[in-house]
Amino acid sequence: MSLATDTPTPNPDQKMRILFGSAHPYLPQMYGGAQASTHELAKRLRARGHTVAVLAGLTGEGWLGIRGRLLLKLTRRGYVRDDSLGYPVFRAWFAETVAARVVQEFQPDVAVFQSRLPVPLAKAINRDDTRTFIYLRNVETQDLGGSLAGLTKTGFIANSHFTARKFAETDGISAVVIHPMVEAEKYRVSSSRENVTFINPHPNKGVDIALKIAAACPDIPFVFVRGWDLSPDQDAHLIASIAALPNVTLRPSTNDMRTVYDQARLVLVPSQWEEAFGRVAAEAQISGIPVVASNIGGLPEAVGSGGVLLDRDASVDAWASAVRTLWHDELAYAAASRAALAHAERPEMVPDWQIDRLVDILRSPVAPSSN
Repeated sequence: MSLATDTPTPNPDQKMRILFGSAHPYLPQMYGGAQASTHELAKRLRARGHTVAVLAGLTGEGWLGIRGRLLLKLTRRGYVRDDSLGYPVFRAWFAETVAARVVQEFQPDVAVFQSRLPVPLAKAINRDDTRTFIYLRNVETQDLGGSLAGLTKTGFIANSHFTARKFAETDGISAVVIHPMVEAEKYRVSSSRENVTFINPHPNKGVDIALKIAAACPDIPFVFVRGWDLSPDQDAHLIASIAALPNVTLRPSTNDMRTVYDQARLVLVPSQWEEAFGRVAAEAQISGIPVVASNIGGLPEAVGSGGVLLDRDASVDAWASAVRTLWHDELAYAAASRAALAHAERPEMVPDWQIDRLVDILRSPVAPSSN
């Protein structure tokens, strides 16, 4: 990120008005790592006296969707607002089309766009009046809505060193790294260590590998926890495959991940795509739960020494062997559990450190060019 150097040092006591924005829906219409992290950031920033709002996409589902549809017809301003989360959330069918109007209403000092279509969102507002940052939370370039290269008056933050390197190579930008915020108390449990947990049985997350690992370890109980929506064919395949494996239980998605981790002995993350970070690894390690994961993308940063990393195309035997070792070998498990706890407590994952770093960045003027 390029910051101006000929401007006065920002006042460290200055309270800011901060707008987070994405074209994705937001809580409670959509639950995901970016939404959870943004909500936790908002709460922490508000506790320090900053004023926070969120701009998000809107779906027609649930009471918010029904309410939104009615209010959009009545007001005809293109977006609706609700404060049920304790701060304003502006929602629109297409967030990028109303970004300038939301900025005009909320009057933020800083806008932080992320996840879905951050480039059109950034281009939609006057970046001379509002310091603007893009928080890179994944490496799927189609989600950006345009190229980062040459995007002026914009600073960049990345959720991992992997993400930062990726966009440095592809777009020539420099991003400051702040890992996703994970509030320990929302995830910490005293686990009974009863199963191997696999979260989000989606093809990108390696569901077929997880199924093969479970089949190769019939004496070990596995729990699969639903996450992203599946196509009808994908869902039918998942249900039929699990029906053939008596040691696998399928559970619905949940907003309280403590109910997932409270029985996990280890967490399985055989991802087949480039995870930008790997939030579930960070969540599990808070309770000393080791992780067996693919050595891909940002997962090595998320897992660290608190688990086992394998090539994503490693044999099923290799995956099963890693799982069996941590399941049966108490000494190996105890060492991995201690390492997981230590990794979870590293300074970069401490929320107060993350907020200090973020506030420093958001206070800093952005230079005219991002390159």
